[in-house]
This record gives sequence, C-alpha cells and structure tokens, in this order.
Amino acid sequence: MRQRRLLALLLLNARRTVAMDTLVDELWQDPPASARHQVHNAIRDLRASLAPSEGGGLVTTDVGYRLDVPADVVDAHRFTAWTRAARAARREGRDAEAMRLFQSAVDLWRGDAFTGIDCPAVTAAAAGLDEQRLTAVEELMELRLAAGEAASLVAELSALSAAHPLRDALRGSLMLALYRSGRQADALAVYDEGRRLLDDELGLEPGPRLRRLHSEILADAPQAQREEPRPERPVSFRPGQGNYLPRDLPDFTGRTAELALLDRAADDRHPGSPRTVTIDGMGGIGKTALAVHFAHRRTADHPDGQYYIDLHGFSTTRAPLDPEEALGVLLRSDGTAPEAIPTGLAERSAVWRSRLAGRRALLVLDNAADAAQVAPLLPGTGDTLTLITARGKTTAPDGARSLPLGALAPADAETLFRRVAGDACAGSPLTQTVTLCGHHPLALRLAATRLRDRPSWTVPDVTARLLTTAGRAAFLRTADRDLMSVLALSHAQLPLDVQQFNRTLARHPATTYDVPQACAATGLAPTEVERLFDTLLDHNLAHEPSPAHLTIPLLLRDCVHALTPPAPDVVRHLTAVA
Repeated sequence: MRQRRLLALLLLNARRTVAMDTLVDELWQDPPASARHQVHNAIRDLRASLAPSEGGGLVTTDVGYRLDVPADVVDAHRFTAWTRAARAARREGRDAEAMRLFQSAVDLWRGDAFTGIDCPAVTAAAAGLDEQRLTAVEELMELRLAAGEAASLVAELSALSAAHPLRDALRGSLMLALYRSGRQADALAVYDEGRRLLDDELGLEPGPRLRRLHSEILADAPQAQREEPRPERPVSFRPGQGNYLPRDLPDFTGRTAELALLDRAADDRHPGSPRTVTIDGMGGIGKTALAVHFAHRRTADHPDGQYYIDLHGFSTTRAPLDPEEALGVLLRSDGTAPEAIPTGLAERSAVWRSRLAGRRALLVLDNAADAAQVAPLLPGTGDTLTLITARGKTTAPDGARSLPLGALAPADAETLFRRVAGDACAGSPLTQTVTLCGHHPLALRLAATRLRDRPSWTVPDVTARLLTTAGRAAFLRTADRDLMSVLALSHAQLPLDVQQFNRTLARHPATTYDVPQACAATGLAPTEVERLFDTLLDHNLAHEPSPAHLTIPLLLRDCVHALTPPAPDVVRHLTAVA
C-alpha cells in the first residue's frame, strides 16, 4: 500500500520533484522516526518494479524524487488533455470532433480515481478528477442531445441522474431526452423529484436554467424541442451569485443574547478587514443551528456570496476534511472550473483569498476540528464575515471573536420542546422534563420527537424514562441520531490521562469540584488537576461556575457512564504516570 501511495504521489507530480518532507507528511499521519529510511526502501522497491517499463524513470534529486514519464502514459493527464481539446473543438463549432474527444476521455475511466489510496493529497486530487469526469460527461450528454440522440440516451441519463441526483445539468439533459422522446409527463416528474430532493437535502430550489427548462416543457414551448444555444464554459463563472447555506430551522428558538453579540460583531467593520467569529460548545448544543440562522438573517448584507462547508471535525462516518479538499469545494462553489483549480494547499488558499478580496461575502465553516484546518480557508481582505463552529475553544484563529454557547434558558428549552412535540405536550408542565434533558437542544429535540411520534405517550411517560442515567442514554436517540454517540466523539478526542480523569470525576457522586476535592477523588497533585481542569474546559466537556471550580453537566456524566471503561493495564499505567 505504501508503494501504491508513493507511486500515486509521483504520478500526480509527473516530471516534477516531490520533496522528501512532503512524501513523509503524506504517507504518515504521525511519522515514525524511521520514516525517511522507509521512504528510501519503498523507492528502491518501486524502482525495481518500474525497471522493465518503457519510457520512464525514477530520478533521485537533492531534495526528493521525480518520476520522469511522458504525459501520454498517465491516463489522468490524457483525460485532461482530451477534455481541453474537446472544449476547443466545441468552441470552434466542430461538435462531431468534440463529441469524439469527450467520449475518448470518458472511456479512459475504469472506476473512481485512485480507489483505495487514502493519502490526503491523493484523496484531494481524486475528488478533483471525479468532478472533472462528471463535467465532461455532462458536456458529452449535451452534445449527443444536440446531435439528435434522445430516446437512446434516456436509460443512460436516468442512471447518471440517480447516481448524482444534485447535478442540475444531468437532470436537465434527462428532462430534454424524455421530452424529445414524447414523454412530457415523465420529464416534468423528473423535475419535481429533483426539486423535492434539493429542498429536503439543502433547502434550495433548482437553478435558473433548470427552472426555465421546466417552464418551457410545461408550456410545450418550441425552445425545448430543439437544442438550446449554450455558451462555452469560461474558466470561471461570475462569482457572488451563490447561496449555499443549509435551510434555517423553522422552529429555531431563543439565543437572543448570542444573536445580539453576532450582530455587533458583524457590524463592527473596519475597511478591508474581514471579521471572524468562532462559536464553540459541546456536541449537539446548537452551534450549527445558530450560525446558519444568523447567516440567513444577514444574507442581504453580504450579496457577493454565502458559502457553507461541513469540515467534519467530529463525525462518526468520516475523517475531518483536509483543508486542500475543502478549498476545492469552496472554489467550485464560487464558480471556478475544475481544471482551473490548482493542486497544493498554499496555491488553492491563495486563489481563494484572491477571489474573496474586495467582496462582501459570508462564510460558514461548520464543525471545525482545529485552528490548522480553518486557517487556510479564511479570507485575507475584504468586507467578509466568517462564522466558525467548533467543539473546542482552541479552534479560534488569531483575531477572531469567541462566542461560547451553552444550554438554553429554561423558558426557551420549554418553548423548543413544545414546538417540536406539538399537540402531544399541550397543557402539560415541562419543567422537570427539560431539566432532565439538561436544557440541551439536541436532547430536547430527541425527547420531543419521540413523544410526538408515540400517540399513546404523555409527558410523564417521557419524564419517567429520563429519570436515570441508563434511561437517558437509552431514550435520547432516534433512528438516525444518538446523543451519547455525539458526546462520545468529544471524549474520544481527549488524551488518555484526561479521559481517565474525566471518567473518575463523572462517576463520583459530587457534581462540582474545587482543586482539593478533585485531588482527593483522583489522588493527583494540585498542579496536575489544574492542567486537567483546563483541558476539559478547553474541550467544552465541563463548566466553570466559579474560578478553580469545575462542574460536569448531567448529560456528559451520562455519556461517560455509558462508555466502555479502559483496560486495567491502561488504568495502572495512567496511575503510575500520575
């Protein structure tokens, strides 16, 4: 596998030297002391494997290695060259040649790019190549429709649209193919399916071109009966026209003080100086909901684009998004053609900053893992507002305002519960119920959803299930969300000694500790306890009701109780170290 990663890195940079430091950073997340030696060994084995091949050689340079191969033996480079030639032919009116070149380029693919190779730079390059492939397929479909194919394309376009349901160009081509095959009703149904999907997934409407096509098909207009004139794709589209924010929650509740602080931060403008606010808090506390709600409120103040990206800093299904990959997503959202997006983190960051310079844009960087992940995504100048959501306080970049987010006020917690549960809780007192949910927004939503979906239940039935630690852990989950899993992600990010300290305090009968009490409970020295206090507070896994006092909230205590204890030898080791 290491040789495969190494070969992929060298091929992506064919005929350019790749520095040893770059290879080490890409091949290991945490490089061992022997990393350079292992790279040398892998290069030796790779050189032996490549020796019989023709037209290439692996060259050692002063700083790293270079793979000298002709461009036409690397199919990724051939694909790029052929698509570029196809667009040139189309621009000059040679559609038959353009169709042939696009088809040849698409036929090079035998699956996803770099399948099974999980090194960051290769993964980012694969995402870019996959995007270029889809764009080439879209243009090929348009050319084939213009050449008179319709009925023969329906099956192929149906499969493509099902595999990539958010691609308007593929959906539009399918609608045209159906309509020109005499299936007007089916074409309109395809549009309705896409509209519902966009609304459910992103809270968006189809793009203007698709809406116009829908109107023409609905009216049986002659424009839809022939190929619509289509301008050649420029290197980049006009920026500032996209709103990529997720939908605002219709039952958003409370947060009056926090919204006022965000308003002050957004209005505190210095010419040419971007504003950045980091919203930090424990998992499920409502950081994303607040950021998105506020962003929708201030959209009119930032007419040059509203961007959103989930950085997956804390996710049960995938690793945090690499900054280079995130920049690729943002640049494509801003209209940069895939072939114009450079490789390399520094290059992409520079292009992104250049595009935002002088613009009034709004950027939501959601679910950030740390400051290093968000720093390359921040604008350098311009009247921009960036909202960052993160679980840890240390994610805030220099110069950013910090907005710690805690539980809802009791009255707001009751209001949110009633809005979600609806008539199921009409007239019932909720004080004890919302208190057992910790006034925590996700816990309130889960409990209220379960009450709403069980017509035979009453509020006392819900309250009874929330009275114990085990009851809350089992009850605060639905088919697609589990509060304990959300909270456990934060606990898992802690160093092992902090996990053990957190576990010991959470299982102790007291709820608030000063330093001497924590020393008595854990057997640790005061300086060590103070360090561990700070770590839990930095990760928003505890509160500080007064200086040098620490409280672990109810739901976080439940989470620690639900976790599997560490092995005895780990506990003995941590105790010995302490």
